[in-house]
Amino acid sequence: MSGANVYSQELKHREDQLALQYLPAVKAMSFRLKERLPSSIDYMDLCAIGTEELVKLARRYDEAQNDSFWGYAKTRVYGAMLDYLRSLDTVSRSSRRLIKEIDSAIEIYMAEHDDEPSDDELAVILGIEVEKIHDARIASDIYTVMPLDDQLGTPEESGMLERIEHEDLVEAIQKVLMSFEEREQIIIQLYYFEELTLKEISEIVNITESRISQIHKSVIRRIKDAVGGQ
Repeated sequence: MSGANVYSQELKHREDQLALQYLPAVKAMSFRLKERLPSSIDYMDLCAIGTEELVKLARRYDEAQNDSFWGYAKTRVYGAMLDYLRSLDTVSRSSRRLIKEIDSAIEIYMAEHDDEPSDDELAVILGIEVEKIHDARIASDIYTVMPLDDQLGTPEESGMLERIEHEDLVEAIQKVLMSFEEREQIIIQLYYFEELTLKEISEIVNITESRISQIHKSVIRRIKDAVGGQ
């Protein structure tokens, strides 16, 4: 074997070893993300996407430019998983309207019963097939783990965020959050910044997961309204 081939084989071996070193971190990231997603999303699919991206990054990594491989790779691996989740989104505009109707119906129902309605109950309330309710709620749950700009932007509102200065968006978000009670601000902090699951947050603040989910959706809706008024 020529010297060039030997060097190439050694380089590939080092790259593969680098990827293997951080594979447990990718598995942990996949598991943590899966905890925040509907049961229909497979942990193994997330792990496979993350691992594939990790290997690609290991083979492109230049330690002369980045002294920490995981620091370089972490956000890119997570981003690849989010891209996979985005690729699952086949929700039409009519389905997006249905999601809004479902959220509104849930809010009204919870105000009256202090509990979240089942898919069957929502189907009766809205006069829609239960399968459509189920699919729409899964899509809605997937979006809750997405970055804020994903949740604010929809096909019919494309370009909205591009028209807003970053500082204005941050200010709008801060104003909305300040209008909530301290407990609700804590919930948003735990969900977005600490990346806790609804169950973990429920144990900390002692309110139901359903109520936490509704608070989250209310925050997003009010931020969207505030941004739309810019």
